[in-house]
Amino acid sequence: MMDDYGSMPSRDSVRIERDLPGPIERLWSHLVDPDKRARWLADGPMDQRVGGSVDLVFHNNALTDDDTPAPAHHAAHAEEATLHGRVTACDPPRLLAFTWGDGAEPSDVTFELTPRGERVHLVVTHRRLASRDDKVSVAAGWHTHLGVLAARLEAREPEGFWSRFTQLEADYGARIG
Repeated sequence: MMDDYGSMPSRDSVRIERDLPGPIERLWSHLVDPDKRARWLADGPMDQRVGGSVDLVFHNNALTDDDTPAPAHHAAHAEEATLHGRVTACDPPRLLAFTWGDGAEPSDVTFELTPRGERVHLVVTHRRLASRDDKVSVAAGWHTHLGVLAARLEAREPEGFWSRFTQLEADYGARIG
């Protein structure tokens, strides 16, 4: 059984793998369709072509039934937060990559999907993370968001977003050191 925790394949990246219910086209739609993506990550339009724009509008407080408030250092990401990026790779339904932010040196995220029978192996790799704190926050964030996605795909209620994130942030803080 694979470790639920992500790995750090390089000094500036985080990688998380999950086996999720398929088929692959269903999982792909949860990456690119704003309405489906809003149920586990963020809504907003995505132009599915290299160079196309990505606008992710996060509503982390609304993702789950959660009475735990966001940690103070993440309060800005609790109600509504918007991230802009550009698609860097798009090969439906197997590969999607885009920049995470639109500053001078944004990080980037890649989703790789591989069918495995009735399931799909999803690999999320987030690269060009500038600091240890960025790696901890990104690892906890993807881990939490992917937990919500898994629950939604399996038609069950996900754990509370902020309580799970807070636990995972501490876990990744200890793991990343």
